[in-house]
Amino acid sequence: MMRTSWAGRSAKVAKLGVKVAGTHASTAARKVFASTERRVELDDRRRLATAAAVATELGNMKGALMKLGQMASYLDEGLPEPMRMALAQLRTDAPPMSRELAASVITTELGKPPSEVFVDWDPDPIAAASIGQVHRAIAVHPDTGEQVPVAVKVQYPGVDEAISSDLKNAGMLGTLLKQGFGGLEPDDMVEEIKERLIEELDYRLEAHNQQIFADFYRGHPYIHIPEVVPALSTGRVLTSELVSGHTWDELLSWDQHERDLAGETIFRFVFRSLYRMRAFNGDPHPGNYLFHGNGRVTFLDFGLVKHFTEDEMTTFAAMVKAAAVDHDDARFRSIVESAGMLRPGAPVATGDVGEYFQQFYEPVRIDREMTWSGAYASSIVRHTFDRSSPISQYATVPKAFVFIQRINLGLYALLGELGSTGNYRRIAEELWPFVDGPPSTPIGEAEAEWLSTR
Repeated sequence: MMRTSWAGRSAKVAKLGVKVAGTHASTAARKVFASTERRVELDDRRRLATAAAVATELGNMKGALMKLGQMASYLDEGLPEPMRMALAQLRTDAPPMSRELAASVITTELGKPPSEVFVDWDPDPIAAASIGQVHRAIAVHPDTGEQVPVAVKVQYPGVDEAISSDLKNAGMLGTLLKQGFGGLEPDDMVEEIKERLIEELDYRLEAHNQQIFADFYRGHPYIHIPEVVPALSTGRVLTSELVSGHTWDELLSWDQHERDLAGETIFRFVFRSLYRMRAFNGDPHPGNYLFHGNGRVTFLDFGLVKHFTEDEMTTFAAMVKAAAVDHDDARFRSIVESAGMLRPGAPVATGDVGEYFQQFYEPVRIDREMTWSGAYASSIVRHTFDRSSPISQYATVPKAFVFIQRINLGLYALLGELGSTGNYRRIAEELWPFVDGPPSTPIGEAEAEWLSTR
């Protein structure tokens, strides 16, 4: 039974905090008279116990809190390894709902039980996530009459109330962010996060977003988006083409060349979508990809999509050009002040402003082969919330740019985990709207040919 009330979920968070604090206190007491080796052992045990408690509690709670746990599992390599390993379970091992409960959602949403809606229905989920789980089924395609394998995402009953309860604590998130980032005005950031999470509850909106991406990338040689089956989709059920492939953890066991190709495709997908579609699939998460080798990737889960206006994208592109192409600190400062990212007239040197922000553009500032690293991704996270820089006291993240920052904090972490190597400046020049760069890789050549037919 999912606990959905604000008081109940807040109590569980408080209880978890007490449990973690209690584990820390008892370990500290035992360390007083312990040897050095024994202290290391006790610290490891405490981390494992803490990680297990957090992963178990968030996995059972579903909703917004579990989503934050999923993000934390890959965001920063600075987390203790036991904590990362335990939180990583939330990517694929979230506790599923019962067979009967999943079937009841299908019956309510589609008007008939799964056995009558589908030719075949697997009652056990093939994947579980923060607000829903996915079942394998065989359906009769409404247009062709053919029997086709489909993936059916079923939303957990009550998860909408659970997320609403979690978001009542969103003000606490703003307070914590402001404490960590001196100049941050958190209201817009928190409001943007709330709006996107609430949108994610509506599978009709997700189906619409997924189909937009599927239409745009249809026929692409490396990027694949599953087609939606609208006749079998509602606000709480989303049916789409079933795709088989390899998981993120399997990709990590492949050779570096395969990881390089996959990383390049993910990078191209993010920035091609951003610049051509003015849209960003705002949840760069390892569970949202399937890998097919030789750089081919299927992208899943379009519940958290941010659409940008033409003016917003013009501003974003101008920032990139000033920082990464022209290396023009004065121009860059003027743009970020106008965009609301830096307080106008802040008493800081323009060169220092350029140096502070240029870290986000480091991989594409210079024409060279580079390797993404976990250390770089983690440094970006720490840099974003570093209060020691005087710039941070006057910088903030406007609403339009909250999910642009997810590129820095999410995509960079994934590329760092892959150790992706390549000349990302030249790859970026193929994607930037202000530089018409020639294809720089075999993937780029195939993509250019695909673009020429559109």
